[in-house]
Amino acid sequence: MAQPTFIVNLLMHTGCDFTQTFVFEDNQSNSPLNLTGYTACCKMRRYETSTEAGTFTIDFGSDRRGGRLEIQMTRANTALLKAGKYFYDVILNDPNNEKTRVVEGTIQVKRAVTR
Repeated sequence: MAQPTFIVNLLMHTGCDFTQTFVFEDNQSNSPLNLTGYTACCKMRRYETSTEAGTFTIDFGSDRRGGRLEIQMTRANTALLKAGKYFYDVILNDPNNEKTRVVEGTIQVKRAVTR
């Protein structure tokens, strides 16, 4: 697959639903990457070497040919996080079982003021 790794830093508020959408392109044609047959996972950690702080739900949408992938975390799960800086990455697993880190970055988690 040989997709580049993009760095995207995010902001999340505790006690709120969180969604981030990524759209991937095919490196050869610059058209949307057909994600049919792909799986993905996305986790966050306080430090790269620490235990998992949270796991995101992955949604490819109704048409995987559009290259769209969405990571989501419910408000119940974000409420369990402590404010601060975390690291995350998105791993795509193609139909040939080749894994590629396509997105990585930091997530700044802030405690919601209005509760």
